[in-house]
Amino acid sequence: MAALPQSDFISAALAQGPSIDELMKPGALPDEVQGKADAPVTIVEYASMTCSHCAAFHTGTYAAMKARYIDTGKVRYILREFPLDPLAAGAFMLARCAGDGKYYPMVDALFTKQKDWAFVQNPIPNLLKIAKTFGFTDQSFEQCLSNQKMLDGIEETRQRAAQKLGVNSTPTFFINGKVHRGAMTIEELEKEIQPFLKS
Repeated sequence: MAALPQSDFISAALAQGPSIDELMKPGALPDEVQGKADAPVTIVEYASMTCSHCAAFHTGTYAAMKARYIDTGKVRYILREFPLDPLAAGAFMLARCAGDGKYYPMVDALFTKQKDWAFVQNPIPNLLKIAKTFGFTDQSFEQCLSNQKMLDGIEETRQRAAQKLGVNSTPTFFINGKVHRGAMTIEELEKEIQPFLKS
């Protein structure tokens, strides 16, 4: 994806990362949050469901991060939508429609099976197959994907990230406000998290 046109001054400012207040402002859709509200580290990830680097992070690093840091109360984690194409937006819509407590399990399933639906001629049958394992019917699947309000909310999340937070590629992580671009290994992630846990 091409970088967004910005002056050098703005680019330099964005490289430092936005303020925490700006980053945590409520968006068009409620954040899907994992972990304790008072965790010492907050990680916000902007991802696209059709991004192979995002899938690599979620099928590799994410499980270790969840076990070591989210489930132990050290990290609060928020995944935000930054779809690079309409198909990615549709997959995020399905995750949001899945129901209480199913957003992250569905995201995991979609990333794990990404090759089955993201890079094929007709993605709908395989997306429907995944959705049905989360309780969708043909009708609720169709209803979800035609929810214009939700699609607008996802697009607003993407626009805001691009314009206000300097996100121009996926995955992009903000670790207590500091920006990191590209998939991270658990070792790279730990290097960033540990200093906040010692203080």
